[in-house]
Amino acid sequence: MDKQPIRVILADDHALVLEGLRSLLGLEADISVLATATDGERLLTAVARFSPDVGGMDVQMPFMDGVTGLEKLRRRFPETRILVLTAYSDAETIRAVLACGADGLLFKTDPPEQTIRAIRQVMEGQVVFPAVARRWMFGAETAVPDPTLSPREVEVLTAVSEGLTNAEVAERLHISENTVKFHLQNIYQRLGVANRTEASRWFMEQQRGGW
Repeated sequence: MDKQPIRVILADDHALVLEGLRSLLGLEADISVLATATDGERLLTAVARFSPDVGGMDVQMPFMDGVTGLEKLRRRFPETRILVLTAYSDAETIRAVLACGADGLLFKTDPPEQTIRAIRQVMEGQVVFPAVARRWMFGAETAVPDPTLSPREVEVLTAVSEGLTNAEVAERLHISENTVKFHLQNIYQRLGVANRTEASRWFMEQQRGGW
């Protein structure tokens, strides 16, 4: 049985951007663009009608901005993965997108093939954010014993080692569950481990060693 294509809806208030994205994705056999929208309200209507796998959206749109639209999408359609495409790389935008629970963030200056890759990645459950986002996520407020981990990463890893789920970690630290996933991906990469069990084991060993 053939695998069904990833069903996508695109939203941007610039017709040229929409058409470019539609044309780009139309070349991919495993991606199908169901509809496009030019503002947040139309995006919500389209998602309600088509129930897409992935919604690709801008954060600056008329009638309902992307951040407000993202918040409503997360509440009403939690199954739809959300990939934000934006021209803004400022801290406020990145933090807002993370806090609202987006599954990924791309800049419009990124290579086109990166958008295709990101759609596939978020569909697989990965959290996709550019390296620049880390500068705003890993703010150092206290000293960290191990220089490879940020203070927030230490907090996440501490909670994970106590057996908390991602949702419970998010509640304790007052961050979104997707932000927890993003931190964990970076922790795994920095520690050279494959999962939360190995990361927790590393953490316990560091504690026993007087970390």
